[in-house]
Amino acid sequence: MKFALAHHWLTSYRGGERVLEQMASLFPGDIYTLVQDPRVDVPGIAGRKIRTSALQRIPKAAALYRHLLPLHPWAISNLKVDEDVDVLLSSDASLIKGIDAPESATHVCYCHSPPRYLWEMSADYKKTSLAARVALDGCAPRLRDWDYRAAQSVTHFIANSQFVAERIQKYYDRESTVIFPPVAVDAFQHDRPRESFCLVISELVPYKRIDLAVEAFNRTGQRLVIIGDGPERSRLESVAKPNVEFWGRRSFADLKRNLEIAQALIFPGVEDFGITPVEAQAAGCPVIAYRGGGALETVVEGQTGLFFDDQNIDSLIDAVDSMADHPISADVCNAAAQRFSAERFCQQYRDFVESKIAIDAPVLPQSIAS
Repeated sequence: MKFALAHHWLTSYRGGERVLEQMASLFPGDIYTLVQDPRVDVPGIAGRKIRTSALQRIPKAAALYRHLLPLHPWAISNLKVDEDVDVLLSSDASLIKGIDAPESATHVCYCHSPPRYLWEMSADYKKTSLAARVALDGCAPRLRDWDYRAAQSVTHFIANSQFVAERIQKYYDRESTVIFPPVAVDAFQHDRPRESFCLVISELVPYKRIDLAVEAFNRTGQRLVIIGDGPERSRLESVAKPNVEFWGRRSFADLKRNLEIAQALIFPGVEDFGITPVEAQAAGCPVIAYRGGGALETVVEGQTGLFFDDQNIDSLIDAVDSMADHPISADVCNAAAQRFSAERFCQQYRDFVESKIAIDAPVLPQSIAS
């Protein structure tokens, strides 16, 4: 039985690539992707053959691929999986699910999200650049149609949260099974003394709603440290008071150290899953999150954090102020984070894939069954 893996693009090492890393630890096979930045190291796939699309031949494709969005369906359609592949395992938050695979192959897609820039957040993505606005204004209906048809070619869907499972049902009319993604929960020390600041770790783009955190802490005067960068940074810095600090991008070691000592992580946007709140809990750091999206599945209200009900400044300030009346145990936070370990992901993912192979191809090879 021959396996192949697919991932939307290999240009960074973030949550999606961590999923791919664990998939590759369980199953062999070449890796198909839209574009690859050879400078980016994804642990666990060293030595694998990486097969990229025709877009890779464009100069600086690893940096410009988002601006080439209208060409993605063409490039992915022409990225053909070998005819003798029996099982295709894809990891997708975009369009790679539509890769040209053998009709007889079992295709298991781990869906991080139906692409938000196509289905319900086009307006937010248009604000990020002129190229995004032009691409989405001209091509969004065609791309949505292509993405829907690509989803029908998937044999089995896995969703990274119940929130995403509902979106898979809504946009693709497909059922899915929820398996939470892996988080490096054992990398954090959760019993360090806390310091008097709150923390934001995020890309600075409109839909993350970091503006709410900036304005809220402008009013309260409490110290807020923002780690991350993006097109919203200059605007946010222009309205921030001195108690709001912008640190730009930092290493994982810096993120880890600050989560281990911050009073709380502020999480004001809606995410499909949201790895950062889980990392915060692993570090013993309470989470103050908007009541929506994947945070509802990862944060335990009153035990590992608090929610605010409305995406406005007053609601967030009330939640920050109420922390004083709701002491959160670092031990409880860390224990709750263990639900999202890499070991748990690997066991659930392997069991799911093997069960589907057993249904689709009843004679299971010994190398897979063992």
